[in-house]
Amino acid sequence: MSVRKADLHRSLADPVLDTMTFLNEITMRYPEAISFAPGRPYEDFFDTEDIFTYLRRYLAHLEQDGCSPEQIRTMMCQYGSTAGQIRDIVAAALRADEGIDVPARSIVITVGAQEGMLLVLRALFAGPRDVLLVSSPCYMGITGAASLLDIPVVEVEEPESGFSAAVVAEAIRREQAAGRRPAAFYLVPDHSNPSGRTVGERERAELLAVAERHGVLILEDSPYRMVSPGDRVPALKAMDRAGVVVHLGSYSKTVFPGARVGYVIADQPVDSGEGGLLADQLVKIKSMTTVNTSPLSQAVVAGALLAAGGRVSERNAKAADHYAAAMDATLRELDRRLPAEGRAALGVSWNSPAGGFFLTMRVPFAADEAALARSAGEFGVVWTPLRYFYLDGGGADTLRLSISYLSEEEVVEGVRRLADFVVAEAGRARREADR
Repeated sequence: MSVRKADLHRSLADPVLDTMTFLNEITMRYPEAISFAPGRPYEDFFDTEDIFTYLRRYLAHLEQDGCSPEQIRTMMCQYGSTAGQIRDIVAAALRADEGIDVPARSIVITVGAQEGMLLVLRALFAGPRDVLLVSSPCYMGITGAASLLDIPVVEVEEPESGFSAAVVAEAIRREQAAGRRPAAFYLVPDHSNPSGRTVGERERAELLAVAERHGVLILEDSPYRMVSPGDRVPALKAMDRAGVVVHLGSYSKTVFPGARVGYVIADQPVDSGEGGLLADQLVKIKSMTTVNTSPLSQAVVAGALLAAGGRVSERNAKAADHYAAAMDATLRELDRRLPAEGRAALGVSWNSPAGGFFLTMRVPFAADEAALARSAGEFGVVWTPLRYFYLDGGGADTLRLSISYLSEEEVVEGVRRLADFVVAEAGRARREADR
């Protein structure tokens, strides 16, 4: 029996769900192209032997804690706790490295941050009036998850001048006046994907005040904090005194993506007469989805945390230096290949993030799939259209460039190819406009 696409869930027609497929196809079709598309960690920092080292480190920790060989075997080989068996280690690492002091029972260990998003959205959005606010442009993982769950999403556009809590407050008031309930506001406050922007400490304090005043939770997603150079602005969760922040964490960038281990801090009390935290409600949902996060993956991540004394930032100091150098090289080469006097006339500009994996470039032509195919096929360079990160047609003339997966040599050659493409494509757009 065939299945009619019209009978499938409407989210399967959402273009966002085809984005990664298209980018993968372009990459496979042009294997010699240099790709500024994937937001992956630099692979040379991974060593297969580390997996076994970290696993043994965790097993030794269990033994030192008094676990018998039989108990350790069960912990590694059987279904584990739905909430996660390394919550105490994660909680200790958060206190050591982030100043986030929460009880272990408020943490749920997830299959990457993506599962955490699904759990949180499913728990928080209960009725047809509920809407999710997102800082826009926005990581497509959250908007894709909302689409799967039939949750309406409202974009809160980032002003060119930078993040503004006042803009968020206005969006909340607008939705409430229309009879809707903004249940949560999602953002990546540190070196965001895709824009690369970071929210300042004063703006974070203002946002926390707005959330408390309007009764809206903040979903904080910050995967790039520990792989970026320099001093960090305090995490929103570290500044949270009113319990308005649900923190989404991941070890994909800081340990390795293949582990697929993330976590959610959901320490908000649930007023049910039974006590308990929001984390307990997330565990109920997880029990009906992934049941539990792989104990082996948890063990490897826990071993890495124990080996670093919980200091993920120190463990990733070399990686942060590499990404900083890659960003500096990208900005330097862009400036060299597209010097200021020429790019102003050309209509090209870009931002200069202080860390993270991404920057954006505005161009004088449509940055769409057709342009990307020409870029890959004729110039040997791949990027991501920024319009993938908007819901309502924004970013049509902007590229997202990821610097994380490339060596400095590849960055230099990739920017040369990109500059040649941008100049050629700008000329092509002018000729078409003159016809």
